[in-house]
Amino acid sequence: MTGEMGQTAAVTTERRDPPHSAPERDMLLAWLEYHRATLAIKCEGLTPDGMRHPAVPPSPLTLLGLIRHMTEVERSWFRRRMAGEAAPPLYYSDDNPDGDFDDAGSADAVEGMARWHAECEHSRKVVAGSASLDDMQRGETVAGREPVSLRWVLIHMIEEYARHNGHADLLRERIDGATGE
Repeated sequence: MTGEMGQTAAVTTERRDPPHSAPERDMLLAWLEYHRATLAIKCEGLTPDGMRHPAVPPSPLTLLGLIRHMTEVERSWFRRRMAGEAAPPLYYSDDNPDGDFDDAGSADAVEGMARWHAECEHSRKVVAGSASLDDMQRGETVAGREPVSLRWVLIHMIEEYARHNGHADLLRERIDGATGE
């Protein structure tokens, strides 16, 4: 990607269909990677302004807001909860709980994409360091909830990406007419 002023570089994300039959861990990881790649594809080729464009009024939702949100989701579930790392939020705070979405209109799109890719890579390392899908979180729990397993986190992440990829599909189509899976 280039800097904030120009068109983003022609990045081509490779997206592989998940296997039709595989061990559970392989299947869950393949589906998660498929959905991560789908979100990346929805952002490819847009200018930073396109990434920040709220394309479905009256909603302020943007592709960059979705990227920033998924950065926080990756960070929360894999760093803070599964690995037990001290990893404060990047884009939101107690005073601004929706900052990942709300502040995307003036945010650096290149930086946002780079942070998302870095968080995804860190998440992969956390998963690789887990011996079993039954490994339980070591860090903070969601208020009022029991600790969860790696299996639960992976299924939740697939659901989270799938839901937001639907949003991304609508946003991208409204920005420049691009459609696709």
